[in-house]
Amino acid sequence: MRLLLLCAALVAAPAIAGDLVARQGSDTIRLADEPCTSQQVLGRLEARFHSQYKAATAVVQGQSFSACWRPAGRAVHLVYEDGDQGILPLEALKAELTA
Repeated sequence: MRLLLLCAALVAAPAIAGDLVARQGSDTIRLADEPCTSQQVLGRLEARFHSQYKAATAVVQGQSFSACWRPAGRAVHLVYEDGDQGILPLEALKAELTA
C-alpha cells in the first residue's frame, strides 16, 4: 500500500488544521482542510459519509493520486481514486510551509 511507503520515516504534528503534509523522500500526501470533491473517490464511499471526508492528494513514485480523508482517532483514514485505502498516523503530518 502507498501509505506503508510514507509512514515508515515520518514524525511531527498532533493536530489537524489547514493543509498538512506527510513526506518520505519525494513521496508526499497532502491533506486539505476543504470538502472532498473527487467523484472517483466519493463514488467508493457510502453517501452518508461523504460530508465527513476532506480533499487530499498524493504523489507516490512520481504518480499523482486524488484522495479523500477523515479523522480516525489518532490517525487519518485515506481513500484513493483507485480504491486503495490506508491509515496515516497524525504524528506523520506537518503543517505545510507557505512562502
